[in-house]
Parts: sequence; C-alpha cells; structure tokens
Amino acid sequence: MSGLKKTTEKNLMVFSGRAHPELAEEVAEQLGTGLVPTSAYEFANSEIYVRYQESVRGCDAFVIQSHTAPVNEWIMEHLIMVDALKRASAKRITVVMPFYGYARQDKKHRGREPISARLMADLFKTAGADRLICVDLHTAQIQGFFDGPVDHLMALPILSTYVKEKYGDQPLAVVSPDAGRIKVAEQWSSRLGGAPLAFIHKTRNVDRPNESIANRVVGEVAGRMCVLVDDMIDTGGTIVKAAEALMNDGAAGVVIAATHAILSDPAVDRLKNCPAAEVVVTNTLPLAPEHEFDKLTCLSIAPLISRAIKEVFEDGSVTSMFDGHA
Repeated sequence: MSGLKKTTEKNLMVFSGRAHPELAEEVAEQLGTGLVPTSAYEFANSEIYVRYQESVRGCDAFVIQSHTAPVNEWIMEHLIMVDALKRASAKRITVVMPFYGYARQDKKHRGREPISARLMADLFKTAGADRLICVDLHTAQIQGFFDGPVDHLMALPILSTYVKEKYGDQPLAVVSPDAGRIKVAEQWSSRLGGAPLAFIHKTRNVDRPNESIANRVVGEVAGRMCVLVDDMIDTGGTIVKAAEALMNDGAAGVVIAATHAILSDPAVDRLKNCPAAEVVVTNTLPLAPEHEFDKLTCLSIAPLISRAIKEVFEDGSVTSMFDGHA
C-alpha cells in the first residue's frame, strides 16, 4: 500500500455541446480553464455520437448546452454527453442549461397533454446528472421536477444594472406583460429604486400557440419610461402588443428586457418595427447574425454562470450571489 498515492484534490472540467460553444468558451475562460476536447458528429441516419478525447475519471464535470433550435437535436446531444461522462466514471455531473428546453410545458392546461418539463428533468436524471444549473426558468416550480439540487440563476442583476445605468435618470415604471409574472416585476422594481408596477391584462387562446391578445394596461404608466420585463421573447407577438398598449396609454417610452432571445420568425421584424426604444437580452441562446438589429443589445450571461460553477465546485453558496433572493 505504501506505493499507492491517494489524492483528494478535486478536478473541475468543463464540457460543451455544439449548440452554443461561444458561451461555453467564455465561461471556461472566466474559470481559468479550457473546454475538454470532444468529438461529436452525426451518423448517416442522424444519430449523434460523442466521445471525450481525454480522461474524465473522478472529475467534477460541468456540461454546458443551451437548448436552442433544433431543440430536440441539442437536448439529445446533451443527454448523450451526460451518459458518456457517467460511463467514463466522472465523480459528479452538473448539467448547465442556460435555456431549459420544454420549460413552457410545465403543467397540463387541458386533458391528455404531457408535462414535458418534468419529462426533461427525468431524462437528465436517468442519463446520470447529479445537479442542474439553469437561468431564469419559465416557472420556478420546475426546480421541483428534478430529483436533486437545482441552482436557479437570475439574469435580473445583469439586466437591471444595465437598464438603471442607461435609463435611471428618468421616471421609470416596471411592466409585466401578464399578471403571472408580477413577482419578477416586483424584484425589478426593488432593483430600480422602487419604480411603480404595472401589468398588461391579456387573454390567450389555448388552441393557438404563440398568440395573445393584449387588452389593457393596469397601473399608472403615463409620462414614464416603461421597462417591459419577461423571461423570453419567442415570436415577439406578446411583447410587441404590450409595448404598443403602453405607448397608447401615454408612456414616455418603452425598453424591453428579456433573458432568453429565442427570436423565432417573425420576431425580428416585429421588434424592429415596434415602438420600443431598445430591446435588451442576454446570450443564453446563440444570436444568429440575421437576428441582430440596431436597437438590440445583448449582454453576456457568462460571468453569472462561471461564478455559479465556481460556487458549486468549491461547495460555496449560489444563493449568496443574489442577496438571498434566489
């Protein structure tokens, strides 16, 4: 036994799928490491193959993949990467999903519907994930779907700091695009010095996805720069109608702030032509060149994710990153 040397030193390794390697590279750089070289490709019948090009035995693995379009392909790659790590004897596997695919399917609206967000959590647990790190889940309850620790990061500090520095000299109002996100709007209000709250009362037809009818503004917005906050912009219909309703109600201006820029067609055209002065998002999802436009500002989420990874690796507190609000 005297010839054996036992080491207890932890080994952090960062892995990236092919969905959004730029973000993963930025996260790894801020952690002072590089991405583990990985071979990934499709077979002729579109099945995905993954192999790591160095040993991962005993490592603390962080696997980064954003579930962008084509969503199902990148989720499958993510699952296969986790399985490969598990079978190669990684000590702990943390799945980092800046954008959690299927998060909007978190409950049954009608009979015979799936709860796909729960299925996602089960799939990653089965693949071998010990922990999840996510950014601005569509609903907080998704944290309970995964049987293990879930670190729910908020882009709020990054977005609100930018908005406060640029628009803080004007009277502000924080606006939720629907009544269901008032709690998030309250956190924004606190960050922006107690700016008054408003929300858009809207209806939605469950038979027509990605469509809503903006009805009326509830709250006082006249003469104020309205910060319209949401977790994501998909086709842009909801947020653009909300911006129009605010301007019609006498708002001095509108700035849209959202974490996830999905920007499915025709979002870019809608946002370009909407009355909002600026659209502020983060890079949780890759932003294609054709999705960039003059009034779009994209802030990096990498400092937030890299700090969370550092806290997890060092057995620190992720909650402390958000003043205890996470």
